[in-house]
Amino acid sequence: MKNKSASVSSSLLPAFGTVVDDGDLHLKRNVIAPYDRRYRWWQTFLVGLVIYSAWASILELTFDKAANGVLLYVTRFWLFIDVASTIPFPLINKILIDEWHTGQVFSLLNLLRLWRLYRVGELFKRLEKDIRFSYFWTRLLKLICVTLFAVHSAGCFYYWLAARHKPSEHTWIGRLIGDFKQKGFWHGYICSIYWSIVTLTSVGYGEFYSMNEGEKIFNSIYMLFNMGLIAYIIGNITNLVVQSVVKTFAMRDSINEVMRYASKNQLPEGMREQMLAHMQLKFNTAELQQEEVLKDLPKAIRSSIAQHLFWKTAEKTYLFQGVSDDFLSQLVSEMKAEYFPPRIEIILQNEIPTDFYILVSGAVDVVTYKNGTEQFLSNLESADMAGEIGVIFNIPQPFAVRTKRLSQVIRISNHQFKQMVQSESRDGKIIIANFMEYLRGLEKDMLQELPFLTELLADQNVQPTAQNEEKQNRETMDSTDGNPTGTIQVIIYGYHPSKKTISGDRLGKLIYLPNSIADLFNLAEKKLGKRGSTILMADGSEVEDLSALRENDHLFIV
Repeated sequence: MKNKSASVSSSLLPAFGTVVDDGDLHLKRNVIAPYDRRYRWWQTFLVGLVIYSAWASILELTFDKAANGVLLYVTRFWLFIDVASTIPFPLINKILIDEWHTGQVFSLLNLLRLWRLYRVGELFKRLEKDIRFSYFWTRLLKLICVTLFAVHSAGCFYYWLAARHKPSEHTWIGRLIGDFKQKGFWHGYICSIYWSIVTLTSVGYGEFYSMNEGEKIFNSIYMLFNMGLIAYIIGNITNLVVQSVVKTFAMRDSINEVMRYASKNQLPEGMREQMLAHMQLKFNTAELQQEEVLKDLPKAIRSSIAQHLFWKTAEKTYLFQGVSDDFLSQLVSEMKAEYFPPRIEIILQNEIPTDFYILVSGAVDVVTYKNGTEQFLSNLESADMAGEIGVIFNIPQPFAVRTKRLSQVIRISNHQFKQMVQSESRDGKIIIANFMEYLRGLEKDMLQELPFLTELLADQNVQPTAQNEEKQNRETMDSTDGNPTGTIQVIIYGYHPSKKTISGDRLGKLIYLPNSIADLFNLAEKKLGKRGSTILMADGSEVEDLSALRENDHLFIV
């Protein structure tokens, strides 16, 4: 499968809507269809013939002694020029007048074979897309072939000009070698190639130079062509070399920018080290970043890859013990992988919960800050979770989580997790039961940071949080002849949004939004222990219509 997919070429693919089935192609055994993989070998064979044909055609035009045979071609007929390029003009000349190449007309017509050089270009395009071959060496081979053919063609045409000019002493080669026509094929060819190379490379030792107007015109055209060819070669070589180190350049530039920023703003040394470690880790793990690699793949492939990478880790976590395979499959498909260097806080204390994390490798510390003092609470390792308390209770994160060493985590967003739980009620109940069991096992130091848990866990008939809130809302609504919507959850607080508070009041209460403002005041009085008259948003704006509220909005009852 790998070899087949690696050699897929767009030039061999059928058009959209075209059905190609080997079972429907009733071809003879020795017939090779364009969509047969054997066709690539046939193409390669034809390219070899084309290269020899292009090299020989120019030689046969230039050197009479080289034109002592004919190459019979096998090719497909495609348009007028391709047909004309397959006609064996030397053979026709032999049949008509029993001589090889006695006329220049046949030699010039023989140059039509150069048309088929487009096959060589198609071959290199296919090889550049074939991952079995190195792109660098394939591209370099193409540049070498282009250069050699340009040198060969220019040298042969320059010799052709000298061979047809009279007197021969007034030519670039006849000035030094008076009897150059009698010296033989290889002597003239070597001199021509030598002149072409020193001209292409702009060396020009001066022993061969133009002696007549025709040669001067040809030399001028060739040198102008060389300017473009050299620019093309240098540009491609530079691109190939730079391409291999461009990521290193980008990393060094980014690190220099970070260090200049830190120096300009006089950041502490610890912050500088954290910034530098993050940037280095970002580039070192660039090839492993899930989003960059998977973004262009179909959803089914992305899901399969995610299950292969994350399934075993996810099923080991306490929260997902006992859930269905379908739920776990959906969950891992939405997970994203990240790397964090040592001494970096993954979760900040009191930040809004947007994600929770599962530790794949490494280790993290759970800490809390009180009056500027850091207090260690626990250590988490592989398959442990962080941030789920803030996500499930929909409260600001009660703890900070900081890496001890290089750590890999997978995360899932608050919104996606709740959507999956709401759509799978059975799995949702299992998750809540696992979560409540985990809370009962928390150490005393962590429970002290969550004062509302003491009341929650003291109830022997404790229900899952969402169901408990819904039950309380229903009781309140029954007493006021109202019915809760049961679809939107909000968090209510008993103080003004501009007021800075401490203790458990800061955490707020999670409720289902009732149908009316009056019912909301009644429910808030029961939850917060005091009656309010105004509903404010976090920005201080007053709420006059509950229909404008959205999931997880924060309301301040004053």
